[in-house]
Amino acid sequence: MRIVALADIHGNMLALEAALAEAERLNPDRIVVLGDIVVGSPDSLACWKRIQALNCPILRGNHERYVCDFGTPRAPAEWNTPRFGPVQHAVATLGEENRRQLAALPLMFRLAECPGLLWVHGSSRSDSDLVFPYTSDEELETYFAGATDPWIARGHNHYAGVRLWGERCIVTVGSVGLPLDGTPAAQFSVFELNRGKWSVSHRKVAYDVEAAGRRFVETGYLEKAGPMARLYWREVLTASFHVVPFLEWFKRAASTHPDLTLDQAVARFCPAAG
Repeated sequence: MRIVALADIHGNMLALEAALAEAERLNPDRIVVLGDIVVGSPDSLACWKRIQALNCPILRGNHERYVCDFGTPRAPAEWNTPRFGPVQHAVATLGEENRRQLAALPLMFRLAECPGLLWVHGSSRSDSDLVFPYTSDEELETYFAGATDPWIARGHNHYAGVRLWGERCIVTVGSVGLPLDGTPAAQFSVFELNRGKWSVSHRKVAYDVEAAGRRFVETGYLEKAGPMARLYWREVLTASFHVVPFLEWFKRAASTHPDLTLDQAVARFCPAAG
C-alpha cells in the first residue's frame, strides 16, 4: 500500500501540478489531501477544482474554514478588514457552491485500507493546532484525546517532520504550495505499508517558482487581495515566514503608531514586498 499525502497547497497551482506529476510517477494506491487547498496564492478556485477531480479523500483545513465562515456570525469582525484581503479574494472567486462543498469536508478521517493511521489537518481537536519537536506529551494528549492510532499524519506546520510520541509517530507531511523551511519546492510525503508496518518518506519537487511569483502580478492578485498578498508572494518566492511575523510586528507597531496603515506597515516590514 502506497499513499501520497498532500497538504497546504494554498492556491499555488504550479506547485500542485508539479506535486501531482511526481505522485503519478510514484503510482500510489491512493492520494489524500489534508487541507488548506485555498488562500495564499492567486489560484484557489483552480486548485480546488483540480483536487476535486482526483476523487480522493480531502480534509478541511483552517483556511477552508475561513472562507466557509466568512460573512457568517462565526466570523470575527476583523475578517472584513484589509488584513484578510486574501481570504476575501478566495471567497469571491470560489462562490457559494464551492464554499458549501468545502464546508462539508471532514476535519479528520481514517481509511479502511490504512490500518492504524489517523489523518488530520492540525490535530483531531482543532484545525489550527501546531505540533513542534518540543510540543509536550501532555499537550499532545489534549490534541489527540481519545485517538489510539499508532500513526498520525497531519499538515498545517508548512514543513515536513516527524514527532515521536512514545511508541507513536506523528508525521507532518510538508506543504505543496507554501513551504516555510527555506526550500522553495513542492513538498509532500509518501506512506508505505509493508508486512503490516508503516514507513514514511518526505519528497520535494522542483517547479517554476518564479512563474508562480509572476502569477501574483499577471492575475492582478496583488491589487485585488491587498497588502497581505505581497507577503504571501514573498513566502512563495523565499519559502520563509513573512505573514505571521508581520502580524505580530504590526500589532506592536500599531500600538505606538496608530496612524500606520497596513500598506505602509507591509512596506516597512518587508521592503522587498513593497
